[in-house]
Amino acid sequence: MMTTTSGPPRRRVSIRARVLASMILLVGFALAASGAAIYVYERHELNARLDDSLTRTVEEFRMLAETGIDPQTGNGFMHAEDLLYTAMQRTLPARYQGMVGLSADQLQWTAPATVEMRLEEDPAFLDWAKTSAADQHVRIENFETELSEYRAIVVPIQLSSDPKPARLVLAYDYTAEVNRIDKQFMVFFGVGLVVMLLAGGAAYLIVGRMLEPIRRLRDTARQISESDLSSRIEVTGDDEFAELTDTINAMLDRLQDALNSQRQLLDDVGHELRTPVTIIRGHLELMDDRDSEDVAQTKDIALDELKRMSLLINDLMTLAGANRSDFLASKPTSVGTLLDEILDKARALGHRDWRIGNREEVNVTLDPARITQAMLQLAANAVKFSDEGSRIDLGSALLEEQDKEPVLRLWVHDAGAGIVQEDLERIFERFGRGQNSDRAKGSGLGLNIVSAIADSHGGSVWVDSVPGSGSTFYIDIPLAEGARSA
Repeated sequence: MMTTTSGPPRRRVSIRARVLASMILLVGFALAASGAAIYVYERHELNARLDDSLTRTVEEFRMLAETGIDPQTGNGFMHAEDLLYTAMQRTLPARYQGMVGLSADQLQWTAPATVEMRLEEDPAFLDWAKTSAADQHVRIENFETELSEYRAIVVPIQLSSDPKPARLVLAYDYTAEVNRIDKQFMVFFGVGLVVMLLAGGAAYLIVGRMLEPIRRLRDTARQISESDLSSRIEVTGDDEFAELTDTINAMLDRLQDALNSQRQLLDDVGHELRTPVTIIRGHLELMDDRDSEDVAQTKDIALDELKRMSLLINDLMTLAGANRSDFLASKPTSVGTLLDEILDKARALGHRDWRIGNREEVNVTLDPARITQAMLQLAANAVKFSDEGSRIDLGSALLEEQDKEPVLRLWVHDAGAGIVQEDLERIFERFGRGQNSDRAKGSGLGLNIVSAIADSHGGSVWVDSVPGSGSTFYIDIPLAEGARSA
């Protein structure tokens, strides 16, 4: 025989952990993407910024060479070394920038002592500067040595009055500039990490507060058992979670009502069926099968009780179907014609003075079969609790009030025994009977079925009664806009 083994239990991840992880990933991705974009932009702009600075220095040098005055002679520059010296005096290098002056390929001038970057201390760079710009053209190039990488420009100087050439060399420490950007990115990364931690902490608190109704729902669900649906979730706030809590509480109310109704139904059905079963069983046990008269009498009693049980079962099936969507088959119906048909059918219920008390000639949308069933049930009750030959009125009216939807009212009025005040509500309950119910037999579900039919139409049923003076049962059906026509 083959046996199967279940795998290890799945580890559940809380919603808070998922939201927190998603929040951290989202913030981390956003920070990483923005940081990378900024880094790429800064690296791209670095060359442009350095080149712009070097180019402006060269332009200033050219203007000095063309229009400048030698401070020693008061005239234009006659020697390249003098122009180079004056230009270097008027140039203030930026951070990570240095400069040197070459005359006849020899180091002639260096930057002031305040300048941190000392180009003259890198022999490899000086050798490159001496051989660069041999074609007398200004170039901006990157040059890398063992000490660093430079972004440099070499400006050749050649005056017509001086055959001795000179060179002005300006350079940025490209490696230092890149390191500066890298440090900025590391600072950004550190700040981003702190922001992620703060965002994670804030998300942990906020999500925890947001999920508090869910936890209360979980705890309440654990407390609810098959036999106890009394626990409810406390409603706090006015957001979507509060609306969800209200909806769940309403669902629990419906479930509790359904459970209580089911229990009551089982109790009532058991009680109602116990009596006929006991009667049938008792008569069958005591029946003398040799006495034909006793057999016939027992048979009649058993059939009568089985008929009552069948009536009870049919009524229960009707009530069970009242909650189904296809319980009603509504269609446009003439109320006047429907009332006439109900009256014709009601005449067969008993010898009474049947009349139409009021007729409303209007077409409405309703289920004529169910309304007929409800009205005939009320008519049957009127027959049960009234004397032979007494008057029973059937009527209909359209009630219209300002700012309210119109209501179709149907009623059955009798001149019977009436109903005491304490029974007015109980008679509409399942198996509910008034104090004078011993006058008639039945399943005790008739008025409950009437109430279910009225509810399915969105309406209600109620009674106005005075003991000894008769009763009037009303069915009120609200009519939506467009559901009626004259």
